[in-house]
Amino acid sequence: MTIQPHSSAWPADRVAKARAVIADVAHHSDLLIRLACNVLAQHGETPGERADAQRLLVVVDARRPVQRAQREYQGRAAR
Repeated sequence: MTIQPHSSAWPADRVAKARAVIADVAHHSDLLIRLACNVLAQHGETPGERADAQRLLVVVDARRPVQRAQREYQGRAAR
């Protein structure tokens, strides 16, 4: 197994992709949004960007149990 060196553009590329996911949050899965939030929370350029990413992560995590309950309810109603 060969370890390839990271280019200096790696963090900038990942941050740019994370920003694109967050900018179009309605069209991405919660998993991808969580990943983007984690990247921005760690590598965001400003303290505000990092704090916003952490807040969005809390929101996405908070709504997850509601979605699960709604799916279960819809499954029971279909029977």
